[in-house]
Amino acid sequence: MSGAEADQAALLAALSWQVEMGADEAIGDAPVDRFAAEAPPNATLPIATPPIAAPSAAVAASEDPVTEAGRLAAAAGTLEELRLALAGFDGCALKKGAQNLVFADGIAGAPLMIVGEAPGRDEDRLGKPFVGRSGQLLDRMLTAIGRDRTEAAAEQAVYITNVLPWRPPQNRDPATDEVAMMRAFLDRHIALAAPRVLLLMGNAAAKTLLETKTGITRLRGTWAEVQGIPALPTFHPAALLRNPANKRLVWQDLLSVRERLAAL
Repeated sequence: MSGAEADQAALLAALSWQVEMGADEAIGDAPVDRFAAEAPPNATLPIATPPIAAPSAAVAASEDPVTEAGRLAAAAGTLEELRLALAGFDGCALKKGAQNLVFADGIAGAPLMIVGEAPGRDEDRLGKPFVGRSGQLLDRMLTAIGRDRTEAAAEQAVYITNVLPWRPPQNRDPATDEVAMMRAFLDRHIALAAPRVLLLMGNAAAKTLLETKTGITRLRGTWAEVQGIPALPTFHPAALLRNPANKRLVWQDLLSVRERLAAL
């Protein structure tokens, strides 16, 4: 064995012994001879100053997420400003796991505004609400009453958004704290879009905006008001895909929406 090989073997053996003794990380760039570095008997050792910990996010933040959301929402004077405020809001943990912010689709200022629950996988991927299977069903439902999200004319236009702008993991239902955090943004969204009729699709939209614990099965088909705007709760298209028997009930609700719009 050459001298270099012997040195390498010795180093490996020393490293193996240190691992067995519990050493699992290096604390310096080079080894230190502690015996040679021992201070003289009368030497005064410096007093180590403990590092000052950086303030946590909770301490550094000047306001809680719900308060911050309310402040940002109130400051938005246009829908674009509201979208930018949402994009810059980091208080909701859902943002970290989402691919895209899902803000809205359709024509801003349309007489009919639809509020759904939360983005799904396809919506998260494309950054638009109602673009998956439930979105395709919604488009057919809207066509049946003369509405289309791509039409700018008031008599055909529709504007669409959700209670939550980011997808919950595994498409779970929106959590109470998430809804509370996003409520100010949703309220401001409706105020800035200024629809003449609201269609609330699903439990989360109906319970949030009508401030009730009553489920959508009992709420649907009964007109209420949100910010002074006529609002009708109905089943979410995703629920119709699971239970097609309810399509006839939603058709009744859609006809009621069409009549209300025609009377305005």
